[in-house]
Amino acid sequence: MKYAYWVITVLLCALLCFSAGMYIVKYSDVTSEFIKMGFPTWIIYPLAVCKLAAVAVLLIRKNKPLVEWAYAGLFFNIMLALGAHVTIADGEQWGALVALLLLLSSYFFGRKVRPVV
Repeated sequence: MKYAYWVITVLLCALLCFSAGMYIVKYSDVTSEFIKMGFPTWIIYPLAVCKLAAVAVLLIRKNKPLVEWAYAGLFFNIMLALGAHVTIADGEQWGALVALLLLLSSYFFGRKVRPVV
């Protein structure tokens, strides 16, 4: 179970880093997608920073409340992305669904395998 936790968590963190990287590198493409979904574009850079901060928190796991907040924030972010992609029917909801599955798996495996200090 410990290996499953780490594989799932590393995959989740890789997905989040890729997403944050796309927000920075492909800013104009991301901006047009945010506009299509009805989201403000000013949130792109703060969202990228928050995703990278969540990755650090999930990998270090030293502060229990911070870890819980990171999981909660990512859950709401992913649910919002999933809902937005389903609503505009652009076919991109599968990435959010995979992220949600990885997030929930990481959370529940993490609570069983490695309690937060």
